[in-house]
Amino acid sequence: MAIFRTLYYGDAPVGAGGRVTIPLPMREALGIRDGDKLTIRVEEKSGGARQLVIWRVEPAPEDAS
Repeated sequence: MAIFRTLYYGDAPVGAGGRVTIPLPMREALGIRDGDKLTIRVEEKSGGARQLVIWRVEPAPEDAS
């Protein structure tokens, strides 16, 4: 099991239609750019608390042939 340390902690505003805006410093640190695909997982604790886990999908390597 990997153990991660917190690099950023902040608020992400929710806009029209439930859109979540990831703050620019976080996007830059993660290398998220226009057109990137993100995978989102919802986790739930036994007590009912929920959290989102989001990661950037790595692009498939180009075919070298």
